[in-house]
Amino acid sequence: MTQHEAHDHSHDHGDHQHDHTGHDHSHAPTVTAGNERVVLIGFALTFGFMIAEVIGGLLSGSLALIADAGHMLTDAIALALAWAGFRFGRRPSDRKRTFGYMRLEVLAGFVNAVSLFALVAWIAWEAVGRLFDPHPILTGPMFTVAVIGLAVNVVVFLVLRQGDTEHVNIKGAMLHVVGDLLGSVAAIVAAIAIYFTGWTPIDPILSVLLSLLILRSAWSLFKNSLQILIEGAPSGIDVEGMPEALADAVPGVAGVEHVHVWSITSGQPAATMEVRLVPGADARETLKAVKAALADKYGIGHSTIEIDFGDTGADCSLRASAGKGHTH
Repeated sequence: MTQHEAHDHSHDHGDHQHDHTGHDHSHAPTVTAGNERVVLIGFALTFGFMIAEVIGGLLSGSLALIADAGHMLTDAIALALAWAGFRFGRRPSDRKRTFGYMRLEVLAGFVNAVSLFALVAWIAWEAVGRLFDPHPILTGPMFTVAVIGLAVNVVVFLVLRQGDTEHVNIKGAMLHVVGDLLGSVAAIVAAIAIYFTGWTPIDPILSVLLSLLILRSAWSLFKNSLQILIEGAPSGIDVEGMPEALADAVPGVAGVEHVHVWSITSGQPAATMEVRLVPGADARETLKAVKAALADKYGIGHSTIEIDFGDTGADCSLRASAGKGHTH
């Protein structure tokens, strides 16, 4: 008996028939290896320049530069977490972790968002202090380091764009880099303004404006990753209208109840539901049709469907369905 044949079996559970379709828990996004590579490159570039920017910020006395260096530090941590998430996410499932380690990628994205909140709070605190107690700023080193930082951030951003830009961790890393890029621009503007006018308050003011942009991006990332962690419905999927849509799309379906839709990880929606059949409907064919409708209309390739035969008189003889998934 082959491994596939060993999974192709069915059980009669009283008045209900259970179909666990698409139960390939070990699968990971096809772009995971590419994501892992670009994130690792981004980490090396970000961490390397972060050290130089910390030194430049301390020598020049620029809060904007130090804030940007702090942001690059959180970027480096975020990229390291993302890399670890991709690395562990590719591990196969086992008896204790039947979905594998893919959820670690989402957890890393959540940590990224929280780190951004902490960064914004730190920048705001330092900016207020600088407004009341201005520090002298060396515009030469500040300008030079900021320009180099801008170039590094552009390179890292282009590298990350080679990965899956819709993935929660790649998107989170790119948000970090965009914040860094804006931080470098702010530092350049501040250096030029201070050089020509001597007005040092522009440095903490630009830092606060930058933190507001970072806060907006962080909130979006926080909501998206938290939605996955609490197993909320993926955006773009109308769970409320799903029962009616499936009943209209599949002739053998009389009704759909107990619908639950969530994401295993970013881009991996899953669903469970109970389907009632119309009298005389072929259960096996109806099952395949529901599965196809979920994949085509909602992009759900992993579904667990319970067939409630009741007294419909439907053909209750189910065999292992060919193609995607298996009946259980």
